[in-house]
Amino acid sequence: MAATHDTTSTTSSDPALLAIDGAIATITLNRPASFNSIDLTIAKRLEEMAAEIEASDDIKVLVIEGAGRAFCAGGDLQTIGAAAAADRIAPVVGEMLHHYHAFIAALQRMPKIVLASVHGSAAGAGLSLAFMADLCIATEDARFTPAYGKIGASPDGGGTVGVTAAVGPRRSLQIFLAEDSFSAAQAVQWGLVVKVVPAPELKAATRELAHRLAQNTPAAIAATKMLIQRAPHNPIEQQLADERDAIIDCMHTDESRAAIEKFTRKGK
Repeated sequence: MAATHDTTSTTSSDPALLAIDGAIATITLNRPASFNSIDLTIAKRLEEMAAEIEASDDIKVLVIEGAGRAFCAGGDLQTIGAAAAADRIAPVVGEMLHHYHAFIAALQRMPKIVLASVHGSAAGAGLSLAFMADLCIATEDARFTPAYGKIGASPDGGGTVGVTAAVGPRRSLQIFLAEDSFSAAQAVQWGLVVKVVPAPELKAATRELAHRLAQNTPAAIAATKMLIQRAPHNPIEQQLADERDAIIDCMHTDESRAAIEKFTRKGK
């Protein structure tokens, strides 16, 4: 496996950092003083990083984590408050979400597994990001706070996509409109989080899960993610046809051929 390295386009002062270790990329939200809240600078940086990761044939897994005491506190309320005071909500928030939503769309689209590693608070757009990832691991003391209702707003950042896909429309309405916050244990019960660990173990547990996911072949990851995303919308006949085409395509890859040969040899 290749040695860990930061991409040359990032420095420690950037609002988001990108490190690549073999098949695993890690984006670190890097605005700890503001609890990694989303403003225009970080939104643009995340869009650029997602494009780089999506274009890489070597990366299989993307981990998203937060620096400092929180995963992500949501949208930057200083920016939003100033825009509201100047009656510039549409241009300011619109530009920020143009770039941030391009990042979110890339996470959904890219043929890699996206793993959110959550500690501290995941609020507003931070909650949406945690659950727009394909999988989420969290510390025992992590708190998930919808927050949108507190500022009289509806969800953004893909929250209505990721949460609804995991828990359905009725629970999603409950989460966004009737819950002040909920624990990591509750998130596991609802199927939003795959594993909860003590805070000191988060990095190691995230790494272990990322490596396990990276054992899958790129073709298998891409096809499985695509099929699962299509399943709720496809008629059964179309979904079965897509499954047929995808498994045949996977089995034509060198990795699958080698794995099948190794497995059949074991049986002899």
